[in-house]
Amino acid sequence: MIEIVLDTETTGLSYQEDKIIEIACIEIKDQIPTGKKFHTFLNPQIRISAGAYETHGISESFLQDKPRFKNIAKDFLNFIQQHPLVIHNADFDLSFLNKELKDSGLEPILKTRVKDTLAIARDKFPGLQNNIDALCKRFKIDNSRRQKHSALLDCDLLTKIYIELLDKKEPTLNLSFTQTKALEQEKEHRSKRKPIFIEVSDEEYEAHKAFLKSKLPKSFLLN
Repeated sequence: MIEIVLDTETTGLSYQEDKIIEIACIEIKDQIPTGKKFHTFLNPQIRISAGAYETHGISESFLQDKPRFKNIAKDFLNFIQQHPLVIHNADFDLSFLNKELKDSGLEPILKTRVKDTLAIARDKFPGLQNNIDALCKRFKIDNSRRQKHSALLDCDLLTKIYIELLDKKEPTLNLSFTQTKALEQEKEHRSKRKPIFIEVSDEEYEAHKAFLKSKLPKSFLLN
């Protein structure tokens, strides 16, 4: 099955007032990247908030010669087609994308086709931090290049996180060598055990029947 891992960077946190300035998509098939990517920077034609700039480091001057969303919208939709989308904290990205699509006169992306890795992680690791950096640390994924947020880099990291989330087994016991060896020996000892049968004499059997007859109702008695 083909899926699209997707991430965006924006001018701020409000989808009603802010704009997308970077979109990245990575195609995976049966959880393996195919090598196909969609990536573009966008000119939002509005100011980038100080908080957003601090997060991703993308400047207004850098975006001056970049296309507007409406100029790349159809290429973007052609890339994702109707494939399921894998997004971390999907409500955020989806609200921005659907606002941009609406402003471009295009149909929105339905939430039903989106797999939210944040929701998956929260289900598997309740009560723990489940942002990109925390998940990379948990799964031992190298995120040393992530000095600032980047849609393309985050897509690459999220692809690895998604695969780990799907394949992650229950944690195994962290046993010492001595404990492990003792368990193996106990298992071997049990496998060599033979059942013990004790023969009962006729006198013992009759005595047992007499005991049952004196203690139990007739419906429970043996013939």
